[in-house]
Amino acid sequence: MDKLDHKDHFINRELSWLAFNERVMAEAQDEQTQLLERLKFIAIFCSNLDEFFMVRVAGLKDKIKSGDNRADDKSALTPKQQLQEISTRVHADVQLLYDLLLESLIPRLRQEGLYLRTTAELSEIQKEYLAAYYDEKIFPVLTPLAVDASHPFPFLFNKSLNLAVFLEPEDEERDTLFAIVQVPTVLPRYIPLPSTLDGDEFILLEDVIREHIETLFPGNHVIEAGYFRVTRDSDVEFDEDTNEDLLEQIENELKKRKMGDAVRLEIHHSMSESLRRVLQESLDLTHSDVYSLNGPLDLTFFMSFYSTPGYDELRYPHMVPQPPKDLLGESQIFDAIVKKDLMVFHPYESFEPVVHFVSQAAEDPNVLAIKQTLYRVSGQSPIVNALVRAADNGKQVTVVLELKARFDEENNIIWAKKLEKAGCHVIYGLVGLKTHAKITLIVRREAEQIRRYVHLGTGNYNDTTARMYSDLGMFTAREEFGRDASAFFNHLTGYGTTPQWERISISPLGIQEKLLEMVEREIQQSTPENPGRIIAKMNSLTSKEMIVALFRASQAHVKVDLIVRGICCLRPGIPGISENIRVHSIVGRFLEHSRIFYFQNGGDEQVLLSSADWMTRNLRYRVELMFPVVQKNLRDRVKRILDAQLNDNVKRSELLADGHYVRAYVKDDEVPLNSQNYFLEEAQRATRRYSFSQLTPKTHA
Repeated sequence: MDKLDHKDHFINRELSWLAFNERVMAEAQDEQTQLLERLKFIAIFCSNLDEFFMVRVAGLKDKIKSGDNRADDKSALTPKQQLQEISTRVHADVQLLYDLLLESLIPRLRQEGLYLRTTAELSEIQKEYLAAYYDEKIFPVLTPLAVDASHPFPFLFNKSLNLAVFLEPEDEERDTLFAIVQVPTVLPRYIPLPSTLDGDEFILLEDVIREHIETLFPGNHVIEAGYFRVTRDSDVEFDEDTNEDLLEQIENELKKRKMGDAVRLEIHHSMSESLRRVLQESLDLTHSDVYSLNGPLDLTFFMSFYSTPGYDELRYPHMVPQPPKDLLGESQIFDAIVKKDLMVFHPYESFEPVVHFVSQAAEDPNVLAIKQTLYRVSGQSPIVNALVRAADNGKQVTVVLELKARFDEENNIIWAKKLEKAGCHVIYGLVGLKTHAKITLIVRREAEQIRRYVHLGTGNYNDTTARMYSDLGMFTAREEFGRDASAFFNHLTGYGTTPQWERISISPLGIQEKLLEMVEREIQQSTPENPGRIIAKMNSLTSKEMIVALFRASQAHVKVDLIVRGICCLRPGIPGISENIRVHSIVGRFLEHSRIFYFQNGGDEQVLLSSADWMTRNLRYRVELMFPVVQKNLRDRVKRILDAQLNDNVKRSELLADGHYVRAYVKDDEVPLNSQNYFLEEAQRATRRYSFSQLTPKTHA
């Protein structure tokens, strides 16, 4: 066995993901973060954890059920060992989270005039108001579900919030009864209360139901009513080798998502052991699958609570994405792209030029064809609407739309049908591979020639997430990129061998090979006196091949800095193996999403952007794109972005050899640098400088 390929050199993927979510929780713990933003990070932590159980924990449980006890190929932990580690870690994390909420954040909310009331704290006026509210708006929606010999334990949908009820009949000869009441999702989770205070008071819907629970069971006395929530296996699998229409197959599979096996049970800590045992046995869960929580269940409601009107001082200052500096002074986007390559840096710079790029093409009589990949788009996507208009206007419109984008399948099915109805040619990608590449090609007739305009990016064509995700995009009219773009779409939509690319690389065959070649070249050029240099920014790093290559680079004195937001299976700082590798993570206001790869290359620096993380799934089981930044001023700009992130001493954490992350701090001789704030201020400065120059008379020497 290669000595580099040893379990002690790797961190388990699932445990690394939990460490990422703990860094999300650290933002909720940070007292320098605005109060409502801290609640929002709690909601993100909980939403992340839901998906982790629905997919990753569910997958491990499936392996155990099928008898697959093979160890993880990097950390050598079996599925059972991983589940044990996960349970221990998550129980500790949620305990810490609820301590933070109850001991710090809820009291701080009250100081600011925001009150989440319990029923014991209600005034008489509020009790009367809620009694009427319950009778008029809640009671008609509720359905009590008896559980007995003739009424089996009901199927409870994924992530549903419920009350489990023990009842004592008035007829003393009858045994204790058991029932379930589901908290309806069609009603608001928190209810505003009449208040005489200088602030706002609310109560949770489930508390109101519990207070009036006996109205649902006349002739019985409620002994106990306890809150609980079920998380289910929600991963769906598609058999693309069948003759069944893929769209129809996905629609059918999505109906099963809410009905997978239970993988987690959350209960309120006040629930009795006997009631807990009934639920645990009915859901076929082990003791370690049960999470007893000292507070409200399902804290994702803080995502909407965050937007409570007023209280702007408790949120981040409002951000307005700036016009991209490469487009300042330009009125026609096609003319601007012909002059030079352009870069856009979201969310600091507006996503609107990307929308405008497609929208203008839809209306331009000189545009002949538009081809685009779509992975995740917004609910009211202006990009998709522009493609529909383009088809209506007689353009040739081809869309490679990925139906299997996890948890966006239903949304993408709706768009697929709308695009097909408009006359667009919709392709669902290649069999067995998700199409995750981000590329748009516009073919335009100009004078006596045909010119191709290309947009390539690291993030989705989603105008909503573009205000929250940090991504880079590049526009170019270079012929070699245009030829590659045409070949890329023809490769996806037709038959034929893989083209010989001029500029881009694609996976599943190409990106990893190119990256390994560039790492090897860095190794060959590196000496102790003049070490090589690699900087790679991505969302996750799990590929064993890439990790081992980086180990070899470290041994060759190459200085490696990795900026990995989420999962990182590489263990840095191991003497003789990875002592020249540092791993950083930035978690802040915006979700770091761009993939940037820098190679010193003996002074002939190379900078690449990609849709692909260094994960086996991206490099081997998805259609991804990687492309070079060839224009020097844009390469320099990307290098400055990397430098700012590596020097961030406010939101950056560093991974230690033992698998723990430590937060950077501002040293005595340093100025605080929050890289995300710096990028926002830089975008604002560029706009101000341009506006000022427009008002200042030009002088001539």
